Amino acid sequence: MSELPALFYDLALILVTAGIATVIFKWLKQPVVLGYIIAGFLIGPNFEWFPVINDHTSVETWSEIGMVFMLFGIGLEFSFKKLKKVGGTVGITALTELITMCVVGFLLGKILGWSQMDCIFLGAMLSISSTTIIAKAFDDMKLNREKFSSNVIGELVVEDLEAVLLMVILSTMAVSKTFDGMQLVYSMLKLLFFLVVWFLGGIFLVPTVLRWARKFMSEETLTVFSVGLCFLMVVLANLAGFSSALGAFIMGSILAETLEAEKIHELTTPIKNLFGAIFFVSVGMMVDPRILVEYWWQILVITIILLIFKPLSNVVGRLLAGVDLKQSMQGGFCFSQIGEFSFIIATLGLSYGVIDDFLYPIIVSVSIITTFLTPYAIKSATPCYGWVTKHLPRRWLEKFENIDLGIKVRSGKKVTMGGFVSHQLKNIVIYLAIIIAVVLISFSICSFVMRFVPAPWNSAISTALALVIVSPFLWAMGFKHTLANTTKKLMEASKFNRTIILVVFILRFLIVWVVATSVIRHFFNASFWSHLHIGSPWFRFINVGFGLVYAIMLRVLSPAMKFYKRIEERFMDNLNKRQKVQVFSIPEILQENCHLQKMKLSPDSPYSGKLIKDTDFRDNYNVSVVRVERGKQVFELPKSDFQLFPYDKITFVGHEDHLRLLVSRVEAFDERLVAEHGESDVEMYKVEVTPDSPFVGVSLMNSGLADQYEAMVIAIERDGDFILNPSARITFKPHDYVWFVAQKSKAEILMNN
Repeated sequence: MSELPALFYDLALILVTAGIATVIFKWLKQPVVLGYIIAGFLIGPNFEWFPVINDHTSVETWSEIGMVFMLFGIGLEFSFKKLKKVGGTVGITALTELITMCVVGFLLGKILGWSQMDCIFLGAMLSISSTTIIAKAFDDMKLNREKFSSNVIGELVVEDLEAVLLMVILSTMAVSKTFDGMQLVYSMLKLLFFLVVWFLGGIFLVPTVLRWARKFMSEETLTVFSVGLCFLMVVLANLAGFSSALGAFIMGSILAETLEAEKIHELTTPIKNLFGAIFFVSVGMMVDPRILVEYWWQILVITIILLIFKPLSNVVGRLLAGVDLKQSMQGGFCFSQIGEFSFIIATLGLSYGVIDDFLYPIIVSVSIITTFLTPYAIKSATPCYGWVTKHLPRRWLEKFENIDLGIKVRSGKKVTMGGFVSHQLKNIVIYLAIIIAVVLISFSICSFVMRFVPAPWNSAISTALALVIVSPFLWAMGFKHTLANTTKKLMEASKFNRTIILVVFILRFLIVWVVATSVIRHFFNASFWSHLHIGSPWFRFINVGFGLVYAIMLRVLSPAMKFYKRIEERFMDNLNKRQKVQVFSIPEILQENCHLQKMKLSPDSPYSGKLIKDTDFRDNYNVSVVRVERGKQVFELPKSDFQLFPYDKITFVGHEDHLRLLVSRVEAFDERLVAEHGESDVEMYKVEVTPDSPFVGVSLMNSGLADQYEAMVIAIERDGDFILNPSARITFKPHDYVWFVAQKSKAEILMNN
């Protein structure tokens, strides 16, 4: 037999140790992520009294897969539409924390006597939190549906994007020892471009494919398909120069808008748990007691400063963004650690040789310690809030406490010039990103045409093909107009408005002209015009003229651009499909107070088996049942006498705070996979029907076995043959052997008669 690869032994050691650790930490009522870290330390290379892993490279690969699945799961629960909803809050908070921790880290490094580059890298590393650690802590502590959790996850996404930009800044500083502002702008535009293209393209393609394949999908195929899409986006993100974690999150957020989102999350959660365990165990392997001893006081100082200033800066950022004090503290205390991006930043500094070797193990040690303390920091938020409310001056407390659970009715949106321009610029950015992507794709397609068609006809055909492909999107950029009434009102308001609107539309037309000219020049280049014996000045002028003619033709052909309208309708349908299958959509004016939430009714819930009128949904929680899904059946707006069964999927409408209180009673699932019951005294017995038995000639239904003895006849042995589960009309004959199941006490009475 061939010898097993070392990875098999390593996985056995990792998973068994992690499994034992999770049971112990569950018994201690502590987050299991801490158990994984302890398990990793025990089997790591720095603990001599326990078996250690052999193939570190493979384990690191598996741990990275774990990080991918963790971010994929986060994306499935947090879509870009939610990020848009909390965008202002999380943007202000993340920026406040970033600036504060960069300054604090730099000053701390100076106090410790480190070099300037060490100080800069320390500030960058302290500013980035761990998405995977916080997400795992939320899972363990059942905080995913808390009001502050959505803001926390949104901020983590923004921080990851900030980390990408920080790496660009640090890379340029490491090479040139100066800050390159143009490189930063280029990186931001590149990031924005890929995010827009990936999200828009994904929303258009993925739900469309799933809609077509839905009737062929089983749990197996859906799992394989969704995981395949996840890793495809990971590869695309890596090719574009971004992290694999960002790619996994983006694909998760795209799938979050599909009808299959809940099922995909359910199917991939066990995979996420498995690989996530390996990831956290690998983190624990990095704990080195010798480093802790050698640099103990630097590690201690950095850890204390981090635990004070990082949550504090986050709380301040939330307060600046208008979040109330309680939510600010609950969310801010989650950011009490540094994570995987900090390791990447440290590795970047080492690869360029601009930071000292001791900084990496110090940061790893700080990360391990703060990771271990994260669940306790999250738990401490509520007690700290209670202490603060007792000691904070009353006028400050009233200023910070701005919660109002009453209905907040906002007036309709007022038409403003600023809103119009903002809307137009946003559309220009989106359309331009799509156009660039489509142009690049069309160039790739046309490159094949160029190989098989002789010059100069290949250039002409390729130009025509490229312009046809990009035409719907250029038309949308230049001439699509959805705010006709708004534009008319604004133009009638003032001459200044008319001038601004005219400038915006001219800008859109100029972009179409420039793009069209660029496409034409790509194919009608100097080589093409040389075949026609036309010089450089003339063919440049002709290309510009062709671009202008093409742009004007697009305007004339506006009625024919129905193709783009179908594309946009399909995109919007895919984007809103998951919301459309709900009972109804919540108007924007009520979204701050009114929410729809689906819950799965547990068999252990006090509402299981009850009629809606017998529940306290309205009286105690002020929520209503608007839909019940039972298997393939859907009951819209069920009446008060509708009975709720276990595993019903119930959609409630109500305030977010009330729904959050209700969910623990509706989804009251026991965490234990197997429930223990007392030993049963039910056994199987065999009795012979003697010739003088009172049962001879009596049918089974009239024998009284079920009524008097609570016995269930399983089989009758007659003449060597067995009659399994006999009919109630069968009559007993002499020498029949009756096999029955009953409790011991009842069986003894029956057999003695």
